[in-house]
Amino acid sequence: MTDDLPDRAADLPSAFIDIPGVRNFRDAGGVGSLRPGVLFRSGSFHTLAPEGAQRLKALGVRTVIDLRSPFEQEVWPDVRHGLDHETLSLPTLPANREDTDRPWPESQEELYPFMASTAGPSLVAAIRRLGTPGALPVVVHCAVGKDRTGLTIAVVQSLLGASEADITADFLRSNAGLGLLDGPTPYIDETGTERISRPISEQLLASSFAWIREQHDSVPAYLRAHGATDEDLAALRANLSA
Repeated sequence: MTDDLPDRAADLPSAFIDIPGVRNFRDAGGVGSLRPGVLFRSGSFHTLAPEGAQRLKALGVRTVIDLRSPFEQEVWPDVRHGLDHETLSLPTLPANREDTDRPWPESQEELYPFMASTAGPSLVAAIRRLGTPGALPVVVHCAVGKDRTGLTIAVVQSLLGASEADITADFLRSNAGLGLLDGPTPYIDETGTERISRPISEQLLASSFAWIREQHDSVPAYLRAHGATDEDLAALRANLSA
């Protein structure tokens, strides 16, 4: 899988869409049986420009799933510019970075298994919405659309029959979408703290899936452990498949 990732990435559809004020916006379709035009992924909408809102309207977006913590959403709320989509708050991680029970890991290597351990309820709720008639098209976003969004989209693509290589190649596109191809870049987080945004790698996503399989044997079993039913998974496939 490792050796052919660059070629596979080149073979996948060029999915980036220019939405002024939104980072890393692209179509998640064309991977596995996920059809284009129904599931998009991105960074947050807190700097969405009016022109960007018009482009989202043209895409017909009906639902936005926000994976950020309540604190992030409070500090950097999404803006709409008159858009009438429904927004669902489905945090992937505990309430904030400094949660005393489960603080977010600082290293990427620890973050990805940690996300898998906390994301089950969010993933199940997202899957149910994606399987709901009339909910599409959907945008899934976190802060920059790289880690939390990356895992969520990868799980959906896996349920729709995508290969690990194609899921990973699509996941890695965020490095291009966020200007990380040449290495880490500094940014200011929601608390005003300067942090470093680091490129993502195949190994990071693999560590999330490894945790899921070690604990639950498979992605569907992991989701069922958090309340998903066979009917939920069937509805997802029926609603999103080409």
